[in-house]
Amino acid sequence: MVAAAVTAVRRRRPDLDVRLCFLDLNAPSVEQVLHGIASEGHTSAVVVPLLLGNAFHARVDLPAMLGRVQVRQPGFTVVQSPVLGHDERLVEAVRDRIVETGFNEGDPTVGVAFAAVGSSDERANDRTQHLGATLGHGTNWVGVHTCFATATEPTVSEAIARLRGAGAERIVVAPWFLAPGLLTDRLGRAACDTAPDAVFAPPIGAHDNLVDVVLDRYAESLADIDQPLIRSA
Repeated sequence: MVAAAVTAVRRRRPDLDVRLCFLDLNAPSVEQVLHGIASEGHTSAVVVPLLLGNAFHARVDLPAMLGRVQVRQPGFTVVQSPVLGHDERLVEAVRDRIVETGFNEGDPTVGVAFAAVGSSDERANDRTQHLGATLGHGTNWVGVHTCFATATEPTVSEAIARLRGAGAERIVVAPWFLAPGLLTDRLGRAACDTAPDAVFAPPIGAHDNLVDVVLDRYAESLADIDQPLIRSA
């Protein structure tokens, strides 16, 4: 799904050289791709983190990787763009995924468990809670309750229980994730244990709004490079 999202960016901007890399678990790594770009003779790259939160990966992990590349590739400029973040266009993408699953925005029987990863930083969790309210704005759903897969509460089971208590007859779990993985699998199992009839909407994936946000983050970072040549997602 991540590869499909990056392909969608390429299709939107065929004038850019867009390369996919991963922070961990998969290849090619960030450092492998950047070293390859430098070895081809390019002098700069913008790295756009496909991350929804500005947490450890964005603030510590990735900058350390980019720093190592800069040390080994003198004269090669690497700029890290802002994360995708809590952009309302991505919340709209989540709403689209819910509707695609068969839940009408005007249906007053629907309750939505808006499921995010969770953080040890309460400020980050509070910001995610606000996204749940944004997701439900303008709909007739019973409610949108934010829940978390790790680190904090409420859990998806607790969110579903609250929605049932508020009168929801149909439950959809809407993941605040770009792609499926171990955490979405965990959320799905917990949701089914609590409400076997609950429906799990797809992650954001290669949505047009995601492409818009990625390209905006790239554009925001161009001022930091004199002659940008490469964008790496």
